[in-house]
Amino acid sequence: MAGLITGIDAQRVRANLARIRSELPEHVEILAAVKYVPLEELGTLAEAGVAIAGENRAQDLEAKATAHPGFRWHFIGQLQSRKVKQILPYVELIHSVASDSALRQLEKHGTPETQILVEVNVAGEEDKAGIRPSELGAFIARSPVRVTGLMTMPPFAEDPEASRPIFAHLRDLAGEHGLHQLSMGTSQDYRVSAEEGATIVRLGTILYA
Repeated sequence: MAGLITGIDAQRVRANLARIRSELPEHVEILAAVKYVPLEELGTLAEAGVAIAGENRAQDLEAKATAHPGFRWHFIGQLQSRKVKQILPYVELIHSVASDSALRQLEKHGTPETQILVEVNVAGEEDKAGIRPSELGAFIARSPVRVTGLMTMPPFAEDPEASRPIFAHLRDLAGEHGLHQLSMGTSQDYRVSAEEGATIVRLGTILYA
């Protein structure tokens, strides 16, 4: 796989985690995105103090979570409904539910403990997954499992401030629907997302560099 991150240093990751935590409110959780972290490097992340790991691919999630059950595993990739059954035994939270076909699979395979975030396409991008804000209430009502919050991915922007209105809108939507978890913000804009109410930030390269 191209772009794999190898040679991860536990001391460096620990220092990066400490620095980032010092910049964030105490309640914000840091998720380490491990899509490009090989299975054999995950022990180094555990040694560095990473608690939550997020994977984008169902097959990799199954392999990594089986080998490293000590992490709290989250699924953060685009959710294909046929992969729901494969993912559920390993994760405490799915960040990216955005289709009725996924809801049908969650109805079949979910449990009373299953928790999800609904992905919202706040910016209305045609090529991006996510529920439209106007359709969010009806989608939440159709969910057979517990919706605890929302997730969004803003359009890519060099300036983190460009994402602020998107994050603020997601926070307002969560408030309107009585939801408390907000997964928003990545390596480039996590500070802005936290200022706008993020409870989980999804970080990759900034942790490992």
